[in-house]
Amino acid sequence: MARAATGTAAEYAQKVLDLVNAQRAQHGCGPLTIDPHIQTAAQAHSDDMAARNYYAHDTPEGVDPGTRLTNAGFRWQSWGENIFKSPNDPATAVDGWMNSPGHRANILNCSYTSTGVGVNLSSNGPWWTQDFATRG
Repeated sequence: MARAATGTAAEYAQKVLDLVNAQRAQHGCGPLTIDPHIQTAAQAHSDDMAARNYYAHDTPEGVDPGTRLTNAGFRWQSWGENIFKSPNDPATAVDGWMNSPGHRANILNCSYTSTGVGVNLSSNGPWWTQDFATRG
């Protein structure tokens, strides 16, 4: 069964936020803040990927991150998403994202102001999702 971000998973999610905000500061962007709606969407996506053992931005039914954000109650103007599977620590996940042009672009997009980080520590993972958004 999937586990929500509590205990170590919540600590990992906070560490991702801290590391991402450090990268943003080094590149002249303001810090991201956690939005509870985005957090819900990110955690639900990590939990869903773990429970159904798929690795994709879109669910098997084709639900994309923007739709998940809307369904979670966040009204967005723009969004981005980073996912990762298997690194056992936040630094490895963020380093991986920073070494991937598309993921790096999400982290360093200064127009994004809100975020949510979902971490699922199931035995077939861990599963990481970071959603980024600008409020609409």
